[in-house]
Amino acid sequence: MLLILRTLVLAVMLLLAFVFGGLVCLLRPRHRDNVHMFAKIFSYAAPVLGIKVIVRKPSVATTEPCVFLANHQNNFDMFTHTAAVPKGTVSLGKKSLAWVPFFGQIYWLSGNILIDRKNRNRAFETMAQTAKKIKDKCLSIWIFPEGTRSRGKGLLPFKSGAFHTAIDAGVAMVPVLASNQSHIKLNRWNNGVVIIEMMDPIETKGLAKSQVKELSKRIHAMMSNRLTQLDQEASALMAK
Repeated sequence: MLLILRTLVLAVMLLLAFVFGGLVCLLRPRHRDNVHMFAKIFSYAAPVLGIKVIVRKPSVATTEPCVFLANHQNNFDMFTHTAAVPKGTVSLGKKSLAWVPFFGQIYWLSGNILIDRKNRNRAFETMAQTAKKIKDKCLSIWIFPEGTRSRGKGLLPFKSGAFHTAIDAGVAMVPVLASNQSHIKLNRWNNGVVIIEMMDPIETKGLAKSQVKELSKRIHAMMSNRLTQLDQEASALMAK
């Protein structure tokens, strides 16, 4: 019964969000704050799903554009990670999303960037254009560097695109971690705690493209270690 009720409520909330958000996007297509607006709306669904989201901002706040590196676990990212998306931020998504009826068109209209990962040359062109947008339009980019869902099985290897983009744009990289979400089920009343933590910015100014692999490896290790700690903390909070 809970599963059916939640599914219906969630469907209604998403429909209203897309209708309202779609109208706003038509009035201000690809505006810099459209994605933030949608993120806020989606984050309101977390309590409906029985999830308590705790958001932690970095101790060293940045007002400059940056590249956010977020771990990607499952579809619940839409309702947890979104609580941390700041204004002036757009996400990078795969080009195939554009063909998803309604959602794909709004995803593009809201200002997000689509990338063709199957075409290496086009993918690099998109990342170069993204670096230019960061500088010219003072935009931050939200990227899932794993490129696919981890299903809560730790941090998968990173693809290099996000790191090339940050170095090209000369902006900092801000790791964003969500604690394990594999326990979340729609038929469970209390789905516990998910901690979203934005780590301190990591500067890329002065780095060369030849240092991408070292930078990626260093940040992956930092995020992986911190994710283990967050998972333990979230589990302890749920056990209380």
